[in-house]
Amino acid sequence: MPKVTVIIPTFNRERFIRECVESVLSQTYQDFELIVVDDGSTDGTPDLLQKYDGRLTYIWQENRGPSAARNRGIQLASGEWICFLDSDDLWLPRKLERQMEFFARHPDARVCYTEEIWYRYGRRVNPKKKHRKYSGWIYQKMLPLCLVSPSSVMLHRSVFDVVGLFDEDLPACEDYDLWLRVGARYPIYLLTEPLIIKRNGHEGQQSQKFWGMDRFRIRALVKMLESGVLNEEDYRATQEMLRQKCEIVAGGSEKRGKLQEAEHYRNLIRTYCGETA
Repeated sequence: MPKVTVIIPTFNRERFIRECVESVLSQTYQDFELIVVDDGSTDGTPDLLQKYDGRLTYIWQENRGPSAARNRGIQLASGEWICFLDSDDLWLPRKLERQMEFFARHPDARVCYTEEIWYRYGRRVNPKKKHRKYSGWIYQKMLPLCLVSPSSVMLHRSVFDVVGLFDEDLPACEDYDLWLRVGARYPIYLLTEPLIIKRNGHEGQQSQKFWGMDRFRIRALVKMLESGVLNEEDYRATQEMLRQKCEIVAGGSEKRGKLQEAEHYRNLIRTYCGETA
């Protein structure tokens, strides 16, 4: 059995998938299996991946979104540790090696992630202050936005037995939702060495398909408030973040004349924050 399962979800990423796969196959740590879940590509992705027959497992499914693709990979995984790699991102050669070394030194740890190198429109950029990463019990740090990139994470497969899989009902911010569920129960450790390359700004990214991403974060925050797993401090912090995001989205809805939608978000404040909105 391989020690690590690497899961690449992809959809019409012919332009990127070869380089992505090669960044996994060239890892210094080689005790892994690679599963590529093709979420219904209509470009040349299937033909391109045929050359890797025997070096990876290729699964094609009808288009159901990135959550369903990652979940399919998890269900097929045989490794003790699980990693994801978005098909437009890359790993540096020692990514798996460094994370396995970390878990060898910290046998009680179950989740770690790494620093990142960012490219936007082909040019290297620096993350903003709001994207600063933290280590340990970071649940409250993750409330404003998703700090944990799926491409940087390695986690023990038992974590999914506790927190569940990616939410397939969320069309976006599904990673934010999962890492909140993880961070409420586990410390998430940061390796400060940049070990992945994130490439942003191109067509087809989830963040470009939807306006008002806070709408989906709000759904995740409501789930956390209803989960019964938060301690008192985390619960109050989640309430406050829900209030802030609902006020922003409600205000935007009012400006567009969507008064019923605005009232929905103000009702969420009344329901979950005990405030008159």
